[in-house]
Amino acid sequence: MNTQNDGAPPADSPHLRVLAQYVKELSFHNALGGMVSAYEAQPTIDMGVDVKSRPVGQGEATEVDLCINVQAKRGDQPMFAANLVYSGVFQFVSVLPEDVEPLIWIECPRLLFPFSRQILAETTREGGYPPLLINPIDFTPLYYQELRERDKRSDVPLAAASGG
Repeated sequence: MNTQNDGAPPADSPHLRVLAQYVKELSFHNALGGMVSAYEAQPTIDMGVDVKSRPVGQGEATEVDLCINVQAKRGDQPMFAANLVYSGVFQFVSVLPEDVEPLIWIECPRLLFPFSRQILAETTREGGYPPLLINPIDFTPLYYQELRERDKRSDVPLAAASGG
């Protein structure tokens, strides 16, 4: 039995360490500026989410990018566009190799999302609009969509590609 009570998992148990997180890229284009009140009508919001990753250093860590792109329009008139890449550097300790990819695509973006959401809300508020409040995102379907697309590109069944 582990008698430590410092909140750290035992050294041999599988876990994920967040080594760093930061804004990698942020842009905000305010097409209307102060010309039109943001409160006149509800805008149409178009949002895209993407996850990217790459090994860092000698492969002992992985950088994960959560990319969120938002365009708001009132009718055909653009109001604003916001693009955010919020990144984290993660280390996987005692994690089985087959479990790393789902962690990168599901758990890492889940940990980065609340910070990304807050940054976008503050950015749109500072741009003169009501804060953009993005609903929570379930990254599991995005991961399985990526697997299906990868399967189509390689024409290898998922079970064969994953070794199962």
